Amino acid sequence: MTHNVAVIGLGVMGQRMLGNMAAHDRFEVFSVWDPSEQACAETKGAYPNVAIAASAEALIEDSAVEVVYIASPPATHRQHALSAMAKGKAVYCEKPLGVDIAESEDLAAQAETSDSCCIVNFSLASAHAVGLVERQLQDGTIGEVSGVDVRLHFSTWPRDWQMDAAGWLARRAQGGFTREVLSHWVYLSERLFGAADLVHHAARYPKGDGAETHLHAELDCRGVPISVAGSIGGVGPDRVEYTVWGSRQSCRIYDWNQLRVSDGGVWQEAMTDIGDPRELGYRLQLDNAAAAFSGAAHTMPGFGEALSVQRLIEAMLA
Repeated sequence: MTHNVAVIGLGVMGQRMLGNMAAHDRFEVFSVWDPSEQACAETKGAYPNVAIAASAEALIEDSAVEVVYIASPPATHRQHALSAMAKGKAVYCEKPLGVDIAESEDLAAQAETSDSCCIVNFSLASAHAVGLVERQLQDGTIGEVSGVDVRLHFSTWPRDWQMDAAGWLARRAQGGFTREVLSHWVYLSERLFGAADLVHHAARYPKGDGAETHLHAELDCRGVPISVAGSIGGVGPDRVEYTVWGSRQSCRIYDWNQLRVSDGGVWQEAMTDIGDPRELGYRLQLDNAAAAFSGAAHTMPGFGEALSVQRLIEAMLA
């Protein structure tokens, strides 16, 4: 089954999804829309067969569209998702679900009673490294988990490839690395270890309306402590690491799609048989989403799971 998709938002994530769907046999992008005429024109040049809708509303109302992928800024997610559900479309929403808790609670409640399939694009939902860690937790390879460390560092925020979206990504109202990056790892923590409680948190902000520059927090996932540290500044490579410390084996997911393990010695690469883990991750995520839209078994998070993550993220930033 091929799913006919319309895309709202033609920034970095919208363009990335366009490219990945174009290479996937279960999706066909039918139409797109963005408030930027330049973004629409450039997309038309790259994808001549894709229609440019007159508005987000017109895109959603088109009877040829089955799935609406929402890659616009977070504050717009709710309205686009509600409009799509009202027309009986499936919804594939970027994270975070939103930035206003009350609005997202209403959105999740409406999604729960809707006939529409509604999922959120937490990339770790389908990552091969996550599947390996999950199996090792289940079969006892890792042993007893003493805790998890989440470590994030970025030389600049937004990152160079995100600068076209700096107008909101760099601002406290909708942006910041906690919403944009840490949310993926909070989702993963709840998936692996259960519902999380926020034990303590501290965020540092610059003067003005800029997003956070530093964050420290501790979560408790049913007795498993999750230690979080994130920061911005300085020269050097970015750092994105999620380490599960086990009594028999420890695992570290790094750079989103890579995995290292240790049984007490030096870290060893655990995915040497995979040529391009990043490309595999994109394909597995779309395989997973296609299963969701087809009514098959899948592990994509719904709006309820995304709301749980949002509550924790917004509490950390409060």
